[in-house]
Amino acid sequence: MNPVMTALPAETDFIVVGAGIAGLRASVELASAGRVLCLAKREVTESNTQYAQGGIAAALSDDDEVRLHLEDTLKAGDGLCNEEAARILVEEGPPRIEELIEWGTEFDRTGAKIAFTREGAHSRSRVLHAHGDSTGREIGRALFLKATAMTPITFREFEFTTDLVVNDGRVVGVRVLDQSGQTHEIYASAVLLATGGLGHVYSDSTNPAVATGDGVAMAYRAGAEISDMEFVQFHPTALFLKNAPRFLLSEALRGEGAYLRNIELQRFMPKYHESAELAPRDVVARAIAHELELVRRPDAAVYLDLTHLDAERVRKRFPMIYSTCMQYNIDIAAELVPIRPAAHYAMGGVRTDLYGQTSLPGLYAAGEVACTGVHGANRLASNSLLEGLVYGARAAQNMREQLHSANKHGAVASAAAGNHGQSAETEKFIKKVQSLMWQHVGVVRDGKALQQVVPALRAMQSQAPQAGDRRSHEAVNIVEAGLLIARSALAREESRGAHYRLDHPLKNDAKYRKHSVVTGDNIRFV
Repeated sequence: MNPVMTALPAETDFIVVGAGIAGLRASVELASAGRVLCLAKREVTESNTQYAQGGIAAALSDDDEVRLHLEDTLKAGDGLCNEEAARILVEEGPPRIEELIEWGTEFDRTGAKIAFTREGAHSRSRVLHAHGDSTGREIGRALFLKATAMTPITFREFEFTTDLVVNDGRVVGVRVLDQSGQTHEIYASAVLLATGGLGHVYSDSTNPAVATGDGVAMAYRAGAEISDMEFVQFHPTALFLKNAPRFLLSEALRGEGAYLRNIELQRFMPKYHESAELAPRDVVARAIAHELELVRRPDAAVYLDLTHLDAERVRKRFPMIYSTCMQYNIDIAAELVPIRPAAHYAMGGVRTDLYGQTSLPGLYAAGEVACTGVHGANRLASNSLLEGLVYGARAAQNMREQLHSANKHGAVASAAAGNHGQSAETEKFIKKVQSLMWQHVGVVRDGKALQQVVPALRAMQSQAPQAGDRRSHEAVNIVEAGLLIARSALAREESRGAHYRLDHPLKNDAKYRKHSVVTGDNIRFV
C-alpha cells in the first residue's frame, strides 16, 4: 500500500469510491491521466470481489465462442438485457482477462492449459477459477499489486464516503467520514462509484458486512437516475446453520455435480426445470423457497449433496468452502449441507451509459453499483467479476477523456435527518428494515404485501438514526436502498428473471419489457 498520508487531500484529479475489481481496474486505467484517490470503506481486501468464489466467465476455451457467451447472457437476462452492453461484456472480456494474466493473476491450470468449469445456465465450460474457489481474492491481489506500483494512485482505507458534493448539477467531489469521526470534503474532476452491492438490505445475505447499498443511496440523494432495482438475485445455496454466517456455497459445486435434496432427502430440481441443479439461479432459488413453504417451519432447510462425488476431488477443488464448513463441523464431501437462499447480487443500480456515465455530469459508476442493463432481469453466473473488469476500465477511459477542472463550490446532498440513536438502537433499526425486506421483498413477492411495505419503509426513513457515525450512515443507506427496491418491485406488475410476483406470475412483454427508472418520487419504464 502507498504510505499513509497524515490527512486527506482537499482535491485530486479523480476519486474512486471502492476498491473491489471495478475500482481497482479503473484506478489502474486512470493513473496515466492524473492523481487518483481510491477510498475504501474498510480494508482494501474487504469487498464482494474478495468473496467471489466460483470464477470469472469468458469465451477463451477451444470449444467456446463469444457468440455463445452472448446467447447465454441474453437468455439468463430474460428479455431485459441491453444487448449492446452484453456484447461489449463478452467481446472485451477475453482481452481484459489476458491482461490480468500478464499482471500476475494465477488462474488454475491443467498442465499448461487454463482449467475451465461450467456453471448454471452456461452452454460451455467457460468459467476460469483460481485456488479452486478463491477467484475474486486472487484477481484482487493481482490488481492491487499492479495499482500500488503506480505512483499516481493513493489508497485510503477506513474512509467512509457518505455523500456526493454537487455544484450546478455537476458532481464535483465527495464528503468523507474519516476514522476519527471527522468529515472532509474532497474535490475532483470526476467521481467513480465502485461501491459494490447491497446484500445487507436483507437479513440473510452472502455479502460481506460492507455491502449496505451506499453508492446507490448516495447517487439517489444527489438526483441521479436509478434503474432496475427490483431485480435482486438470491443465491440459492447459502450455508444455513444457527449462529453461522450465511456463507456462500458456490454454484460451481452444482457445476461439478452436486444435487439438491429436500427435507425428505429427495432430489427435487428435475421437477422444476429441465436443467435440474444447473437451472438459472432465480429458478433454483424459487424451487427451494417452494420446498421450504411445503414444510412451513422457520428452521427448515434443504440440502446440498456432494457425497456421491469423489471426496478427494471435492476437497481439492473447493478448499476454502471445505475448510470453512469444517469450522462448523460439516464435511461437505461426506455429509449433507443445510442450505437456504440468501440475497446475493443486485442487477439494478445507478443508471449508466456504456461508458459508465450516469445522468449526473461528473459522476460515473461501474461494477455492481451500476446498471448498464448488461445483466437484464437475472445475472448469468460468473459475469459479475467480468462486468467490474470490463466496465471499470471503460468508465475510467471516459473519465480520462472528459477531464474537467475541479470546482470547489458545491453543496452536499444530505441524508434525511432523524432521531439521534445509540448504537444498540441503530442495530435494532437496521434489523427491522432487513426483516421487512426479507419477508415482503424477497425471493417471492406479492402486490398486497408490497403495498404495505412501501409506506412502512417510508415511515422508517423518517425515524432513521441521524447520520453521525458510520453505522448510522449505513442505516440511512439501507432503508434508502430498500425503499428503492420495494417501490420498483411494486411498480413492475409481472414476473421476470429474479423478480417474481405471486399476483402477476407471468411476463408482460407488451408493458414491461423495459427498464424501470427511478428519479426522486417518480418511476417510469423506458
